Amino acid sequence: MRYFIQFSYDGTAYHGWQVQPNAISVQQRLNEALSLLLRQNIETTGAGRTDTGVHAAMMVAHFDFQPQDGKVMPDLSALADKLNRILPPDIAVQEVRPVADDAHARFDAVSRTYHYRVYTGKAPFLRHYALRLHFMPDYEAMNRAAKVLLQTADFTSFSKLHTDAKTNICRVTQARWVQESPICWRFEITADRFLRNMVRAVVGTLLEVGRGKITEADFERIVAQKNRCSAGESVAGNALSLVEITYPY
Repeated sequence: MRYFIQFSYDGTAYHGWQVQPNAISVQQRLNEALSLLLRQNIETTGAGRTDTGVHAAMMVAHFDFQPQDGKVMPDLSALADKLNRILPPDIAVQEVRPVADDAHARFDAVSRTYHYRVYTGKAPFLRHYALRLHFMPDYEAMNRAAKVLLQTADFTSFSKLHTDAKTNICRVTQARWVQESPICWRFEITADRFLRNMVRAVVGTLLEVGRGKITEADFERIVAQKNRCSAGESVAGNALSLVEITYPY
């Protein structure tokens, strides 16, 4: 049988979501915990992958469990509780639920939403989860430029080079800057899929608009050029969080 598991994590201590040969990842910790409790080798498949230091307020993965030697799947709420007892404190499971055998955490996802936080001034409680800016951006200009993303299909300009992605086509349905406090803003972006490094590259380029280094027309031209070298630098990963994944069921 197949199961979906919903969880969250602080990515500070991990080299991203995906299992790495020589580094600790969130997926590795989750696989180990499930394998220990279910007493068979469990491998999860995530809805996507987050880079080193990136967080997730909501992540979803699926795994298969076939009862052996008379064993059955434990009560799912009890399984979630036991997972939380043995997982490190920076990973938390919210739910485990049965799904159809052909359900897929990655391919069935309809949309994903990321937030990227920036702040100005000195704020001790933001420093690990937001990017400090030493200038005051023009958020109105950045919001005008961000509207270009809603009419864009090919996001090659914001994709990490030499990836295994078969296409750089994405459908962005939301892209905007929202103020959280007098010194803190977040960039919200929703799409059906994301390329590697895409959100961090988009934010880095929008910040170039916000500081007046490029114009809104320049931003539009960068998108149209489909050239990563034309866009701005990627911003730090610690300020990025995956916050929502939606499914049609």
